[in-house]
Amino acid sequence: MMQLRFISIALVGLAGAGVVAAADAPHRKVDPTFLYRYIPDVAAKDSDLTTSTCQYKPLFGAGDSETTAVRGVARYGEVTIAAGGRCKTVNYPAEEQVYVIMDGGGMVHYAKETAPVKKHDFMYLPATVDHSLSNNTSSPLRAFVMGFKIPPGTPPPAKLEIANYDDVKKQTVGGHPDSVVYQLMMGGVESTRDRIAAGHLLTSLYVMEFAPGGTNFPHHHDNEEEIYVLLDGAGDMVAGGGMNGVEGRHPAKPGDAYFFRLNCTVGFYNSTRGQAHILAVRSIYPRHGRR
Repeated sequence: MMQLRFISIALVGLAGAGVVAAADAPHRKVDPTFLYRYIPDVAAKDSDLTTSTCQYKPLFGAGDSETTAVRGVARYGEVTIAAGGRCKTVNYPAEEQVYVIMDGGGMVHYAKETAPVKKHDFMYLPATVDHSLSNNTSSPLRAFVMGFKIPPGTPPPAKLEIANYDDVKKQTVGGHPDSVVYQLMMGGVESTRDRIAAGHLLTSLYVMEFAPGGTNFPHHHDNEEEIYVLLDGAGDMVAGGGMNGVEGRHPAKPGDAYFFRLNCTVGFYNSTRGQAHILAVRSIYPRHGRR
């Protein structure tokens, strides 16, 4: 009986040691299915664009604290340039960029070319070409900066590609209801439907306009990452899904920004109080870099 008791105590001790060891073991961090930022709450940080008159808020990718979930997107942030200010000139060997001017105006400096920019202008800025923004007005210039990882040696277009999304027609898109219309701003180099066809990793940059009570139907993308920024209006953002695929509904307000991993359920339900607009961009998920 005494021998059995000693064996029992020994087994309990070993089991307890196992529990302690398991509790002390390091936990593997799992990347989130989506990321959320409220832009007014994001602090400006020093970046390769930053000057005394140019501030950059990192939302996703470079400069943000959670970068492992973001694979093909090199950076996505908001730049604000004070009156008379200018950002540093940048040049990336393996990153294509897009700027979208949201407020104010100024100049884009592209290689040896300079062109005026105004509210709702958008432009493609290829790898290997020097570029920067300056503000020659008396009001701040605010723009979204988007970057996407591409192979080194990707050839740039022959000239600066720039347009204004107020001039892009509104249209419905197959697979989505008529309660949302799209302004197809930029697509891949082989696109025939977008105003500018220039992207390599970037596949679609667009604005969605939702009618009161409208939706684009929650859905997912098998091969693309996506970012939504709610520009105005209110409703429910769909990010992540449950058993029915649409359970991840989050009250949304202007300034809300979401990054969606591939296969994350994504969508928007507008309120019934008025229109809502979302600036969205999709880019290919680089499977060669998947872990």
